[in-house]
This record gives sequence, C-alpha cells and structure tokens, in this order.
Amino acid sequence: MALLNPFRRRDENTRTAWGYTFQLTPDHLTPEQAHPLKYSYDTLGEECYEILNDIDVSPTPPLEKNGNKPSKRDLYQVFCSHYASHPKLSELWSSANTIPAWVDWSQISRGQEVFYRYGGAALTGLAYQSLLGGMGATRVVETLARTGGFSTRVARHRLYETTQHILECTKSLESIKPGGAGFASSLRVRLLHAAVRQRILKLTKTRPEYYSVEKWGVPINDLDCMATIGSFSALLIWRSLPRQGIFLREQEIEDYIALWRLVAYYTGTPTEWFETPKQAKMLMESLLLYELDPSETSKVLAGNVIRSLEAQPPSYASRSFLEVNARWLNGNELCDALGLGRPSASYWALMAGQCLFFMVLCYTHRSVPSLDRKKIATLRRLLWLLIVEGKHGLGEASVFEFKYVPDFHITTEKGAEHARGSGLREPGIERRNLKALLMGVVSVGLVGALGLWGMGRVWTTG
Repeated sequence: MALLNPFRRRDENTRTAWGYTFQLTPDHLTPEQAHPLKYSYDTLGEECYEILNDIDVSPTPPLEKNGNKPSKRDLYQVFCSHYASHPKLSELWSSANTIPAWVDWSQISRGQEVFYRYGGAALTGLAYQSLLGGMGATRVVETLARTGGFSTRVARHRLYETTQHILECTKSLESIKPGGAGFASSLRVRLLHAAVRQRILKLTKTRPEYYSVEKWGVPINDLDCMATIGSFSALLIWRSLPRQGIFLREQEIEDYIALWRLVAYYTGTPTEWFETPKQAKMLMESLLLYELDPSETSKVLAGNVIRSLEAQPPSYASRSFLEVNARWLNGNELCDALGLGRPSASYWALMAGQCLFFMVLCYTHRSVPSLDRKKIATLRRLLWLLIVEGKHGLGEASVFEFKYVPDFHITTEKGAEHARGSGLREPGIERRNLKALLMGVVSVGLVGALGLWGMGRVWTTG
C-alpha cells in the first residue's frame, strides 16, 4: 500500500504511473530509445540453441537406467559436452565463463544474503508484483499466452520454476560462479528463451496473423529481458518491499543490483541499465510509465495465477487474500485493470498483520548479526526444501525443459471459477497474519495504557 507524501515536489516533470510517483529526467529511458530494443535479442543464444538442438535430435527423452521414468532433456548438459565442437558454442562458452571486470565476488555474496534477509517479504513481492503485476505488460503476455504455460493447471508450477532459478542464483557464492547451479540454470533459461522465440517466429512465418512482430516486437526481446531482471531487483527494492514497510540500506541496494546485473550477463540480457542503482531505478520507472497497459489477455493470465494458488498447501490462502496481496503491492488502479476482485476490509486487516509480521522479523534479525546469519542459513535450506524438493513444490529440481511449446491450437484461456472460501479455516498464512495483527493491536494498546498510566502518575504527584 502506497502512502501519500505531502512534501513531495511536483512540477512539469512529475509523473505518476500506476500509483508510483517520480521525477522524469533526461536520463530516463525514452520510448524512442526503447523501440529498437523490442526488435533486438540474444542472437548468440539462439544460434547456439539451434546447434544444440541438432546435436540432441531425439524428440523423446531416453529412458533412465531404472527402466521406467524418462530422463529430462537438458540442453545445458549437451552444451557442456559439445561446446568445443562448434565455433558458436565455443563463443558462448567463453563469454559465459569470462567474468566481467565489474564483478566483485564479495559484493555478489552480500547481494545473495539480501534476498534471504527479507525472504518472506521478498517472495511476496516477486509473486504478487513481479509476476502478477507484470501481467499488465501487454507485449509480454502475448508471448506467455502462446506457450499455454499459464493455464490454471500449470501456472503454479511455472511460478515455482521461476523461484527455483532465483534460489539457485542465491544458494551460495559457488552456485553463481561458472559451473555452479545458479550459473547453469541461468544458461538453461537463456536457451529456453531462444527455443520459445524461435518457435513463435517460425509459426508466424506460416501464419503472419498468429503473432504480430510489428506490434509486439520480437518475442522475448532485449527490452523484455531487461524488464524481467528489473522486476526481480529494482521493483523489489523500490516498490514491493517499501509497500510492506521494509526499506533496504544503501549498501544492500548496491549489492542486490550487482547480483542481478551478473544474472543478466549470464542470461544474455543487456547489463548497461544495471551498472548503478540509480540507472536500475530509472529503468524501472520508465517501464512502469511506458510498458504497462493491461489487455484482455492480461486479465486472463492474472486471474489464472490467482486461481492456481488458491487454497493450495502449505499456505492455504483464499482467493480474497491472494487478491489483497496483489492490491496492497500494485495498487487498486492496476489491479482493477487486471480484473482482480476487491476484497473486504477484513482481508486488508490481515494484510496489515502480514506486513507487521515481516517488519518485526526482518528488522529484528538484521539488527543482530548472529540472528541475521542464522536466519539466512535457515531460509536457504527451508525455501529449497519447500519450493523445489517438497511434495507441495516441484518435487525435484527443474532443468527448464521446453515443455510449453507454442502452436496454432495452443492458447491460454480463463480458468474455471470456484466457490470462494476463507483461508482462516486452515492452519496457514491467514491464521498467522491474524495472530500477528492481534499481537500488534494488543502491544499498541498496552503501550498506550502504560503511557496514560505514567502521565496520570506524573499529574497526581505534580
């Protein structure tokens, strides 16, 4: 939820985009500068995808040695085994394994810790603002809809796969270095993007009406990829966390942006706008101003994300509580445009309880170094277990296969409606937030009562 600032300077350069107000400067990305980025993309990654696809031609993954379950098709492993066999593969291998001079590994390590220091609030921001709010980007959802990967049946799985990539990039310093799990998953995502892009463009050659490159740009273009990195970093820092009452320190901001600049480098995304926090913030503001314009497709995908998460373990959150999370972070204007429901006041109170819980937890732990270290280590284990290995998560680590293949007959349609229920009936997130809210009210009441008692004592003895 955004609070109005009565002291904010407003002039001819003041802009407000979806509840976020800022000063537009000549250094912000302009629509004219952004336009060519809609038609440029990671050509090296796409060339390498085609080569690797020819090397690993089997349409059906081979059976594992145990005889029943088919092994997953992992182009990254094919790449590791054959990078020396082709000049383009060697070029990508050399590029990815040559660390830029601007990388400071101690800073990258601190940036990884930032994610877990604010774990619950960060995940809330990624789910309800980066992903759900990001459905307001009309051009991007036209690509997502053509994969069929955001139907109610699979949207939750897609969300967990994205979270796995983030967890692998923050798991440890070794994980994000060349050869580590975060490095590998970033290259897998890079090859997956190339696969989706190539497939949609091939279909468009057969049927030009299938996808309009002129209107929406090349699928998964440079601007789209910059927006994705920005939504995982800048949007979290300057919108998601502040709206939950959490403000990062300057050093934490610099470290977190540096981490995602490195991830951008691995995934073939232009890194220039992530050189400094100031540039990353200006990119975020420009994208909010010029790129968010929800369409009917946006409404379908946003609604499907909500339905896929509704009443699911372990949080057992009701649809109304999911919607209030989205509204608290994105504002009513954007959520109305995305067709989300308007929850009652009781759900806004529960959301306030959640923010209070996160604030107490985060500020308390970060103020005590020993508690901070313990929390970071604990969350690294628990989130991996819950999201990736747990029975309610992925079940096992994804290798980011090309599972959701665009085709003429594949679309993403609105999921079926279900009767709304209350998440308070299950021992999940809504009960926790209610307890936090009640504890906060009681604490404020006690402080107020003690204050009045103290003033009374002073008055009677004065």
